[in-house]
Amino acid sequence: MIDLEFDKNHIWHPYSSLINPAPVYPITRAEGVRIYLEDGRGLIDGMSSWWSTLHGYNVPELNAAMQSQMEKMSHVMFGGLTHEPAVELCKKLVALTPEPLQKVFLADSGSVSVEVAIKMALQYWHSQGRPEKSRLLALRNGYHGDTFGAMATCDPITGMHHLFANQLTQHLFAPAPTPKFDEPCSAQDTAELQQLIEQHHQNLAGVILEPIIQGAGGMRFYSPDYLKRVRELCDQYDLLLIADEIATGFGRSGKLFACEHAGISPDILTLGKALTGGTMTLAATLCTDKVAKGICSGEAGVFMHGPTFMGNPMACAVANASIELLLARDWQQQVNNIEQQLQQELAPLKHAGGVADVRVLGAIGVVEMKQPVDNRTLQQSLIEHGVWLRPFGKLVYTMPPYVISEEDLSRLTAAMVETLGDME
Repeated sequence: MIDLEFDKNHIWHPYSSLINPAPVYPITRAEGVRIYLEDGRGLIDGMSSWWSTLHGYNVPELNAAMQSQMEKMSHVMFGGLTHEPAVELCKKLVALTPEPLQKVFLADSGSVSVEVAIKMALQYWHSQGRPEKSRLLALRNGYHGDTFGAMATCDPITGMHHLFANQLTQHLFAPAPTPKFDEPCSAQDTAELQQLIEQHHQNLAGVILEPIIQGAGGMRFYSPDYLKRVRELCDQYDLLLIADEIATGFGRSGKLFACEHAGISPDILTLGKALTGGTMTLAATLCTDKVAKGICSGEAGVFMHGPTFMGNPMACAVANASIELLLARDWQQQVNNIEQQLQQELAPLKHAGGVADVRVLGAIGVVEMKQPVDNRTLQQSLIEHGVWLRPFGKLVYTMPPYVISEEDLSRLTAAMVETLGDME
């Protein structure tokens, strides 16, 4: 038996209190799209373990990749050494991501990949003799991670980090995009963004944003036209564009990378979460030749970053297997099917009294309530319906594994409709 009393008294879970701890549910195994409680109940995982387990759990191809690599070497430092799994992974990432991204830095978590992206932007301009270009422009409702550099680019209110405001670098924030995904973007929609850039571009290193889908800061979907306009403004005012695709990469939005909806490419791109199919922690930051050469021609002559576990062979090996498995399947059809089913089966909630909005894009379904939900009560109710979701604030959303069956997805959406439909 899992010692829940020890867990309650000694273990700090993400965003949890040790004074009034929320309940945690003991999991003993996972298979397919289900995680299994200690009492034997199986829960359909509508969260893909924070958006990472694209192929579900206990996937033979991914298990085999880890086992095979472990028998050779589980880890070796990446400083001065290299290995086949890392080289093959970087080949895949260069081939799959939008041109002209050509250089890959392998990190060990999404937040660290954002830190790397920020350091790339700052060191680039320092190397160009422009050290005054040291601030970033981010978007309201954006979220980029929990480390200090990443926190500074999150929305100061919805980004969950306002307690640390006095310790964070003070960046600039433009209003969150207002045109919805299927709407055009007018000049008025980007007027304040453009004004901020015009006023501060001499001191701005770049713009950082989540393309098309703002995740943990609000689960909002916005117009590809807006993203195109940001790319144009960055080009016009000589700013670097950083695209945070940690949540959106590898097909979640219906495109392999969300930038593809707008037909643009960033100067720097961050990846994580689904990179290894949810098996091991790994992230990557890609940049253009221009950025890389600009950094390396400066005072330091090298990029000043190097995590201990960067390029971990086991993580790279399973990332290769996950990407191969994704590309071997008709992932786009899977995502399209999930999108259509979510649209149809969540539609009844649009008329529920307590619901403010229902929105779907790719394999993402979001129900925004008019009032914040009682997480503990709602989560317990969802578990009784046989599903696992993790609501926050006013948002109850699902990002299921791509391999979820039509029947299991219906069970998931039915649980959402039944638990949320009667709320006022």
